[in-house]
Amino acid sequence: MNQHLCSPKLYLAIFAGLLVLTGVTVIVAFFNLGPFNMVVAMSIAVVKATLVVLFFMHVRYSEHLIWVFVGAGVLWLGILLLLLMSDYLTRAWLAGLAG
Repeated sequence: MNQHLCSPKLYLAIFAGLLVLTGVTVIVAFFNLGPFNMVVAMSIAVVKATLVVLFFMHVRYSEHLIWVFVGAGVLWLGILLLLLMSDYLTRAWLAGLAG
């Protein structure tokens, strides 16, 4: 198995990017964007998580089997979020039947 070594400059650049994105998250939290608050916050969180997984967890330079397992984890997370949102969005339907 070949190991790919990244330069410390790359790690520092990614770390700086994560710090900037954390600052952007804090700044955006003070603005009222209405229904887009969650969209913006989750978008920033997805970008930060992607950077961490790709570079600090060394998935970027891993074998294809690792990519399959990462994809399976992301797919499973999507399924769980879909089921969560389907439950959350249909609770109002049941409240009307009970009353």
